[in-house]
Amino acid sequence: MKSFLSAAALSALLALGLAPMQGAAAAEPMVIDGLTGNVEDGAKVYRRCSACHVIESGVNRVGPSLYGIIGRQAGTVEGFRYSKANADSGVTWTPEVMFEYLENPRAYMPGNRMAFPGLKNPQQRVDVIAYIAANGGLAQ
Repeated sequence: MKSFLSAAALSALLALGLAPMQGAAAAEPMVIDGLTGNVEDGAKVYRRCSACHVIESGVNRVGPSLYGIIGRQAGTVEGFRYSKANADSGVTWTPEVMFEYLENPRAYMPGNRMAFPGLKNPQQRVDVIAYIAANGGLAQ
């Protein structure tokens, strides 16, 4: 029987200051809103993100590094100049928050500078979050 690391369980671990190791979490499917993320499909979706983002520590492009994003406060990547809306949002990037945000970033956080219009397809959102989590996106 497969075990699942639900987005809620991951969020709870992060809230307690505990984070599963990258490999351990990556081996468990990401489940958000009843949808199971597919890392391989998420890699395809992530290509759209890679125009502005990388999942490398300390490397910012047009957008901030996504390394360690899951569990991190918004607006806190060193060396990246954030909009006031993002820096002052008080948002913690849990899988559930990312799921909502990625649907329509400008509606979720009015005043942010992210030009990306969003991913309307919920399965694509879960897939890309699973990909990011499996490839360095979990906060340490």
